[in-house]
Amino acid sequence: MDESGHDHKNTPYEVRGGIALSDEQLWPFVQSVRDAEIECFGAPLHEYKTELKGSRLLEKARFEWAGYETPLVARERQALARAFLTKGLEKKSPTKREFAAYGQASIAMAKRLFFLLEKHEAKLFAAAIGCDVEAQPGSPGEEILRKDHVFLLERYYYFLEGVNEHGLIVMDETDKREDRKFVRRLERYFTVTQTGIERTHRIVPVPFFVSSDMAYPVQVADVCIYCVNWGYRLPTQGMNEPVRAEIAREFGPLLDKIQYRGDGYKEGQVFRTWGILYVPNPCGPGKW
Repeated sequence: MDESGHDHKNTPYEVRGGIALSDEQLWPFVQSVRDAEIECFGAPLHEYKTELKGSRLLEKARFEWAGYETPLVARERQALARAFLTKGLEKKSPTKREFAAYGQASIAMAKRLFFLLEKHEAKLFAAAIGCDVEAQPGSPGEEILRKDHVFLLERYYYFLEGVNEHGLIVMDETDKREDRKFVRRLERYFTVTQTGIERTHRIVPVPFFVSSDMAYPVQVADVCIYCVNWGYRLPTQGMNEPVRAEIAREFGPLLDKIQYRGDGYKEGQVFRTWGILYVPNPCGPGKW
């Protein structure tokens, strides 16, 4: 799991979500991502003190840089991309062709990630809320898990039920104080609410925190959530903020292809459900 837009500065939405991978697919997926990184950039990014992130691979400038040159052949792109990264460490200015190579490598890498997610049968889950949402007087307190997070776990539970498996929650370690708050909310949800208790039959209720720069799957989750924030909309649910056209065009269909689709059920009723959702009022009163 990862998040996007939680600083409420420059993104249309606040999104939390992630990818679900079978343990059988996890190591092959990690190996494939590492190989793709070397194929696109000519070297692992961690050697240059950076990592795979949506805001780095798909920032507006990357598309502009990519257009500086016609598509470069792989070997030339790799050499130029390495030169770009090296100059970044040395605080030197890259050449125009090096900018172009890094831009093309970044976009190619993002596209490759979605191909690998589909190949390794990953499922995408994401819950978006507006960046202007604030808790209203009388809404659930700070110790209550917000509705968008509850619905996200609900979809994950339906998925695990469908494949008859148990699932872990692995999260990017960020601010320890905020992480502890989120863990307390999760703990309350899974131990106090009847719905949460039922869902521990499938979801291991203790999240594991990792450093994203050392965990490829969390980095890939970041890219997916960034693309949801900037390039995927659910207008019938009121999710209408402007998109970045290049992300919507290139990655919107890819997001739709890997998002979870399955059957949910409540009070004896079975209904279709999807992995990407928008929650207009995550802090309002009502069932949680």
